[in-house]
Amino acid sequence: MIFDTHTHYDDEAFDCDREELIESLPAGGIGRICNIGATFKGACDSLALAKKYPYVYAAVGIHPDEVAELDEVKFSAIREMAKHPKAVAIGEIGLDYHGFDRYENKPSKELQQYWFERQLDLAVEMDKPVVIHSRNAAADTMDMMKKAHDRGLKDAIIHCYSYSREQALEYVEMGYYIGFGGVVTYEGQKKVTKALQGIPLERVVLETDCPYLTPLPYRDSSHGTDFVRNSSLYLPAVRDKIAELCGRTPEEIEEATWANAHRVYRIPL
Repeated sequence: MIFDTHTHYDDEAFDCDREELIESLPAGGIGRICNIGATFKGACDSLALAKKYPYVYAAVGIHPDEVAELDEVKFSAIREMAKHPKAVAIGEIGLDYHGFDRYENKPSKELQQYWFERQLDLAVEMDKPVVIHSRNAAADTMDMMKKAHDRGLKDAIIHCYSYSREQALEYVEMGYYIGFGGVVTYEGQKKVTKALQGIPLERVVLETDCPYLTPLPYRDSSHGTDFVRNSSLYLPAVRDKIAELCGRTPEEIEEATWANAHRVYRIPL
């Protein structure tokens, strides 16, 4: 079975068939998923899905692009949500420096860093793993993660990894995990491939980030970046590509990443 460590089934892209799709996952070889909060509403909805389905878990947190909505009242509510046994992580949290010249309402670097640190501290306080989003912010993310590690942050997934092999190894040395999804199936992803091949399989987890980052062949590459909805049912394509790149069998990748996901999220096998 496959563990999809990063989904967004609360997204409006699934409004037409959410229950039908989630209920179809076990028959499609997807044994467990973790639905990840990005907004405050998304955190609430993720926990609701986790309560409804025995094979669904939740991460509760606020994405860096959404931290302008955070205040002390909502932060306290996230702390309460994180106490639920099906809330297995704080996430997705982090830094996103992409698009400051394009999006006038994008939260400043300072505001992102403030709430990133607050949510990292919440994870340390509650002894929870974190799910990290980092885009165009490699140095600042690494710096803040090292400081959090020194404060006692035990477990993390660096989601949708896009940085260097050397930085991936730094995260691995801290005991953290690296998330790989549909991007590994795209042409020209040399940096991602090198990072994947340069770290131990024991630190790799599978993810979709659905409804985004649909893997080939389900994504029609002839249409460039046109949106094609992703789902956990497409993860075998990612598993098989990772097996090819790492010189392993698909069964080895599936077995290892299943165990890794349970370990990082502290879910009994």
